[in-house]
Amino acid sequence: MSSFSLECFNMDDVIQLKTQVEKRLKLYGLRPTKARLRIGMMLLDHPKHLSAEQVFERLLEKGHSISKATVYNTLNAFAEKGLVNQVAVDPSRMYYDSTTNAHHHFFNIDTGQLFDIPSDDLSVENIPRLPENTKIQDLEIVIKIKNK
Repeated sequence: MSSFSLECFNMDDVIQLKTQVEKRLKLYGLRPTKARLRIGMMLLDHPKHLSAEQVFERLLEKGHSISKATVYNTLNAFAEKGLVNQVAVDPSRMYYDSTTNAHHHFFNIDTGQLFDIPSDDLSVENIPRLPENTKIQDLEIVIKIKNK
């Protein structure tokens, strides 16, 4: 599917995307409300990383009336159900990643963009011994970069 911009879609594409998002929401146990459908259509049409602020701003640009609280609540519900992954790039910034399989990221601190690192491009070796009675639940690497 292509990027979330109704200018690029013909009506059949919009209906198809909405139907696909509605099915995914139901598959993950989420009721397809208007807000969830709009945010889902934006996030799930192709792999991307967006902050809640970016989602909110894009919805406003498209003329949708929605509160920031609704955007945050919707994204958190998506993450709780496993529809998107949360990626913390620092203690105050969270991004929502529509690619849910295990992978790592570059985060450009100058532009605020988050990029996937192809899984073949990074290997993790020599993990320190874990404390007793623990196991690894998740291993996520965010490499922070900046422009030259």
